[in-house]
Amino acid sequence: MTKAGILALLMLALFLATSFRKGWTRDETDFPNYYTAAVLVTHHAPLRDYYDWTWFQRQMNYVGIEHQLGAYLPQTPLTMLPIVPFARFPVHTAKQIWLALNLIFLAATLWILAKATGIRIEYIAILMFLGYGSLQSNFRLGQYYVFLLFLLTLAFYCVDRGKSAAGGFLCGVVFGLKLYGGPFLLYFVLKRNWKAAAGMLAATAIAVATAIALFGWADVHFYASQILPRSLEGEVIDPYSSRIGTLTAFLRHSLVMEGDLNPEPPWNAPAVFFFLRPFTTVLILAFTLFGLASEGKEFHRRGFAWFTIAIVLLSSNAASYTYILLLLPVVLLLEHATPRKTIFLIASYIALNFFVLPEWQRFFPKLWILAALFFVEGREFWRSFSPKLVASALAAAILIAALDARRHMSVYVLEPGRHFQRIALDQGTYLSTYPAVSSAGLFYQAMVRSGYVLRWLHDGQVEEFSFYGQVFHPVAPSFYGPLYLELVKNRASTTMTFDPTTKEIAPATSTPALPTKDSVVSPDGKWVAFESAEFGPKQMWLRNTMSGKVQLVAGGNCNNSSPAWEEDSHTLIFASDCGRGIGMPVLYRANLPLQTHTNVGFGLITAADWSTVTTVAQNRH
Repeated sequence: MTKAGILALLMLALFLATSFRKGWTRDETDFPNYYTAAVLVTHHAPLRDYYDWTWFQRQMNYVGIEHQLGAYLPQTPLTMLPIVPFARFPVHTAKQIWLALNLIFLAATLWILAKATGIRIEYIAILMFLGYGSLQSNFRLGQYYVFLLFLLTLAFYCVDRGKSAAGGFLCGVVFGLKLYGGPFLLYFVLKRNWKAAAGMLAATAIAVATAIALFGWADVHFYASQILPRSLEGEVIDPYSSRIGTLTAFLRHSLVMEGDLNPEPPWNAPAVFFFLRPFTTVLILAFTLFGLASEGKEFHRRGFAWFTIAIVLLSSNAASYTYILLLLPVVLLLEHATPRKTIFLIASYIALNFFVLPEWQRFFPKLWILAALFFVEGREFWRSFSPKLVASALAAAILIAALDARRHMSVYVLEPGRHFQRIALDQGTYLSTYPAVSSAGLFYQAMVRSGYVLRWLHDGQVEEFSFYGQVFHPVAPSFYGPLYLELVKNRASTTMTFDPTTKEIAPATSTPALPTKDSVVSPDGKWVAFESAEFGPKQMWLRNTMSGKVQLVAGGNCNNSSPAWEEDSHTLIFASDCGRGIGMPVLYRANLPLQTHTNVGFGLITAADWSTVTTVAQNRH
C-alpha cells in the first residue's frame, strides 16, 4: 500500500472515531427535522403546516423528540422523501441507517470521481478529509449533502459518458429534493443537450406530480407561492447572520437594519439592498452563461465544474455542511491543473470546508473565498468577451434590478416595522407570537435557545417562564379571566392555566371556549381586526363594524397575524415576520386611528381595487 493510501486510511479511522461516532450516538441534531417530516408523510399531514414552526415543534414532541428545537424550513415538499422508508423506526435507529447509507454514498462518490478523472481514489479521499469541517458536520448532524453530492456526481458521470437523459433526470431529482439541481436546466439548454434537458424536465414533472399526490394541489401551490420565493431571497431563520455566508446574507447584513437581528448595519439602505441583490445575481449568472457559451455546445468538464461553483455562490442558503458539494467541481478542475492552480484549488477547498473562528465570521470569509474561486476559474471564459457584450449585460442587470427593487420597495413601506412600535425587543429570541392581553398584562409565546417559553410583559418589564415541556398558544378568553396555554410534553398536549399571582401553572379543570386568533373584536365592539391571505401572504386588516369599511394595518411580502386588542380598544397588538425569517415573527403595537393604506397613503391598493378588497373582506368576516 502506498503512503497516500495509508494516510487516507488513517484519516478515515480518525473520522470514524470522532465525527461519525458522535453522529451515530446523538439524536439532537438536524436529522430529527427530516425524520419528523417523514413521519408526518405517513400520517398524511397537510404540507402547509410543516412550515409552521409551532405546529412542527409539537409534532417533533409527538414522535418522541422531546428537548430539541426544529423546523422544516426551507425544505421542498419532497426533501423528506428519502427518509420516509426509515420513518417506522425510532429516530435513533433511523439516523444510524441514514449515516450508514451516507458512508456508502461517500465511497461511491470517491469511486466515480476517481474513475472519471484518473486521479487516484486515495488522493481524492485525502482532499475530502482535509475539508473536515463540512464532512464532520454532515455526519454529526445527519445532514443531507453527502447524498446530494453523490447524486450530482452520478449525474455528471452519466452526462460525461454520453448518457445525457439519465444525467438530466438525476439533476431533476436533485432539484425536487433541494433546489440545487434547478439551474442545470439552463446549462443543458445552453449546451443544446436536449436529451439532458428532457430528462430533467421529466424528473421535475414526476416530482411535482408526486408532491401533488401526497399533499394536494393547494398545499403545493402554497409552497410555490409563499415559501419558495422567500426561501430564494434568503429569508430563513436569521437572514442577516454571517454564519450563512451567502451573497444575499452579506448584502442584507450590510444594508438593512433589523431591531434585534441586525441593529447596527454599516449602512441602513434597504433600497440599495433591493437593487444590489438582483443586480449581482443577474450579473454573475449572465457572465457564467456567456462564458459557457464560448465553449460551444460540446460538454466540457471544466465548464460543468465552473457552473457548479456558480450555483453554490448564488445559493441564498448555505451552512458549513453545504460546501462538501464543491468536492465535485474541485476534483474535476484538478484533473488538468498546473501546480500553481493545484495549490489554489486545494487551499480553497480546505478553507471553504474547514472551521471559521467566531470572531472572523462577521467578515463573511467563506463568501469571499468562494467568490475568488469563481472568478479565478472564470478568467479563461471571459477573455473572449467583447466590450459590447459586457455593456449589454450590465445594462440588462441594471434594468432588471431597478424594476425588482421598485417592486420590493412598494411593499416594503407597508411592513409594520415602518410604522409601528416593536414590543419587547430581546436579542436571542427567535420568535414572539400569539399575544394574549389580560388585566395582569401582555402574555405571549416566545422561542429561545432552550425551547418555547411563556413571556409576561407588565409594569415595564418582561418575565420569562419555562416549564418541563414546550409552551404554546397563550390565550385570555376574557380580560379579567384566567390565562390558558398549551403544554406539550411526553408526546401529549395538555391545556393548562397560568396564575400570575403564584406564577405557576396547573391543568385546566375545564376546556374553555377559546376565541379564534385570526379575527378578534375590540372590547368596545367598534372594530374587527383580522388576518387575510386573500392577496398572498397573511396581512392584517381592520374593519369598522358600523360602516363596514376595511383598511390595511400591515402588509408586505411577509406574514402579519395573531391580532389581540388591549382594553382601551385603540391599541392592536399583532405578530409579524416581516424583515425576518419565514414564520419567525415578533410583536408590534399599532395605535388607532390608523391611516388607510390606499394609493393616497402607501400605494398597496389602487382606488379601482379598493371596492373589490372591501367586498372580499366583508364576505370573509
